[in-house]
Amino acid sequence: MTHPWVHNLSPFLIQFTDTIGIRYYGLAYLTGFFLAYFFIDLMAKRRTILLQREQVADFITYVAIGALVGGRLGYAAFYAPDLFVTFHRSIPFWGLLEVNKGGMASHGGIMGVIVGCVLFGRKNKVRITHLIDLCTFGGALGIFFGRIANFINGELYGRPCSPHLWMAMEFPSEIYTWGVDKIDKIRSLGPAAQAVGGTTVAQWNTWVSNFAMAQANIDSFKEKIVLATQHHNHAVLAALAPVLTPRYPSQLIQALLEGLTVFLILAWLWRKPRKPGFISAMFGVLYAVARIIGEQFRMPDFGIGYQWLGLTRGQWLSVAMIVAVSAYFYYVMKQPTEPMGGWTKPLEPGPQKATQ
Repeated sequence: MTHPWVHNLSPFLIQFTDTIGIRYYGLAYLTGFFLAYFFIDLMAKRRTILLQREQVADFITYVAIGALVGGRLGYAAFYAPDLFVTFHRSIPFWGLLEVNKGGMASHGGIMGVIVGCVLFGRKNKVRITHLIDLCTFGGALGIFFGRIANFINGELYGRPCSPHLWMAMEFPSEIYTWGVDKIDKIRSLGPAAQAVGGTTVAQWNTWVSNFAMAQANIDSFKEKIVLATQHHNHAVLAALAPVLTPRYPSQLIQALLEGLTVFLILAWLWRKPRKPGFISAMFGVLYAVARIIGEQFRMPDFGIGYQWLGLTRGQWLSVAMIVAVSAYFYYVMKQPTEPMGGWTKPLEPGPQKATQ
């Protein structure tokens, strides 16, 4: 039987040490911010928006800080509240600042972007709903590249699927979730541990039989096994193939749904001027619906699991987002504002600035 492809990609584009290097995840954020700058600067150049070209860089700075801070705070608040009270004696001392270990929430990032728009809009007396509209294009593409980075990292992987499905893949990081409740699965890692070097299958079986006493050794070898796959250790990959679970590549599915599809629909809607807030409301609804659909292929976050009605934490946050965006849409459509934006038609001169 031919096993599905075992994920063997490195999270680093360039690696200097085991933990330091240029990561694809960081590049995904940079790409999103760059594309946001590109599209907003293009519209400013064509005079279809309220911003002047010399304001674009400052605006992107506000938005970038908001996205990063909001994404991290959102992850801690929604998925890992223990980070707020976790402290260490080594740099960076506070668990909330340990971004090198991952942990960003897109819902939190969206809220951070909104805060950035509010602060910039009030300072520069530019309509806030218009600014939020401008962020949606770079935001959608940023989500697209972020999900691609999740795939490269081998994280946020999908739910089990048929091994015969053409897109089925196996993710070595799955072994991190195996504990004493999956002792047989851990035992099956013996050949992979031996292929890494430093132990034998017999020694591994002894550790597994005394799991409570040897858990530190087992966890250490789990890390070595995953690192070996990222360095394309063929012996380890071959040993893992029969024991890992075939899964959907949910990261790629979500990249296409939440990122690319949302961007293309928004770009089409933006072909002509719209009432300020319309585009961002459409982004909120489209993203939330895409997230709800995409999460049907993704495993729920480890330690949280499925919640009420069998939905995940991300799906319930998206449901709440739809409710909030519906109220936001009602508000913006009631405002006595003229359409603005679009790709080509310059704004008419006049008193367009406001902070609503």
